[in-house]
Amino acid sequence: MAKSHIHFICEKCGAAYPKWTGRCNACGEWNTLILKDEDGAGREAAVDRGRISGKKLEYVSIDNLEASDKRERLSTGFEDFDLVMGGGILLGSVSLLAGQPGIGKSTLLMQVCAHIAEDRPVLYVSGEESAGQVKLRAMRLGAETENFKFASSNSANDISRTIETGEFDLVIIDSVQTLTLAEISSAPGSVSQVTNCGNLLIRAAKCSDTAVIIVGHVTKEGTLAGPKVLEHLVDVVLNFEGDRYGGFKIIRAIKNRFGSTSEAAIFEMDQAGLSEVENPSAALLAERQNTDGSIILATLEGSRPILVEIQALVTPTNFGYPKRTASGFDLNRLNLLIAVIERRTKIRLNDKDIFINVVGGLRIQDSAADLAICLAIASAVAGRKLAEDFVVFGEVGLGGEVRSAFRPDQRISEAKKLGFTNAIAPATVHDEFVIPVKDLRSTLIDYVNE
Repeated sequence: MAKSHIHFICEKCGAAYPKWTGRCNACGEWNTLILKDEDGAGREAAVDRGRISGKKLEYVSIDNLEASDKRERLSTGFEDFDLVMGGGILLGSVSLLAGQPGIGKSTLLMQVCAHIAEDRPVLYVSGEESAGQVKLRAMRLGAETENFKFASSNSANDISRTIETGEFDLVIIDSVQTLTLAEISSAPGSVSQVTNCGNLLIRAAKCSDTAVIIVGHVTKEGTLAGPKVLEHLVDVVLNFEGDRYGGFKIIRAIKNRFGSTSEAAIFEMDQAGLSEVENPSAALLAERQNTDGSIILATLEGSRPILVEIQALVTPTNFGYPKRTASGFDLNRLNLLIAVIERRTKIRLNDKDIFINVVGGLRIQDSAADLAICLAIASAVAGRKLAEDFVVFGEVGLGGEVRSAFRPDQRISEAKKLGFTNAIAPATVHDEFVIPVKDLRSTLIDYVNE
């Protein structure tokens, strides 16, 4: 019989090593080597043994299956947040919430726990904060209820066993990067720890029908830290966006197995915690001054229409290479629109610095913002204002044509509600409220150029 030996296998690519190394030379990933005890026959023998040991699956007709979304949902206390979750937190589901440090993840989850704990048992597990810190936040938010329990632990083994008891309807885990599995020797936050801890918690949630929300860290680029496999394992992935120092904060569902990913919940922070913004358009336009470079964009956050101010500042450059800066808008898209303006109109921007700002801390991902950005830049260059009661929306193509926008009726309805009289929009929109435009050059000539 061949003598068994111990070696290390990369979780990412499967490469084998006789001893542990920090980095896999095959795929370049760090901390992905895990201990394996295999016999001398190699991987082929393991495949053969797996084929023999397998047994036939038990299957049933799909007509006899119970739909998972028919199970009970827990209301979070925030109407828009429930909408993002697909109607509330589904029992037995596992959600992953990510966002910048200090943006309000723990505050939001504390408020959700306080609401659900009014008639349901809830457990908040923290691996980052002490009991005293959590107590101070609970006192500030008024979250002190009998059903609201707290535990401080970094052990994924202990947390999963607690979830399996089924004593709680909702369990919050803050955060997955601080958890460790006793059977794995790597450091907390490593690929192997995050993957295996996530798997253990998901199994516990599914077998006990407990709703679990896991907090995740983000990288400096704003993407979810850790292996991508964690996002594939969970049912819902939520992204908490916004400025940690002020402005609106938005929760979007990047992935949702039980609802739409086109919804968004908008919050603002005050002393009492996070609160939903009932009319974000009015709040964003309250301090507006109609100057050159200022354009009102009718955009969408999920399915909600919002009017937001786009500001542009154009100044002569002091260096050989002009500077382009965008706050709340994609910089690559801005460079593309500047190239379209220079090629399709007579405006020269190669010797000017251009600064774009979306007021209120929002980040615009709507392609219909193109026309508003172009009008704001042209208005700043010409030093002319657009009419104060105009809103703008429409996508701009590389040929300078103005293309149709998604859900124009909702955008127009929101503009009418706030007292605007006209909208500069694509010609495909048929409404008396709309001033139809077909191309960028004629639009600039008619409304902002000298």
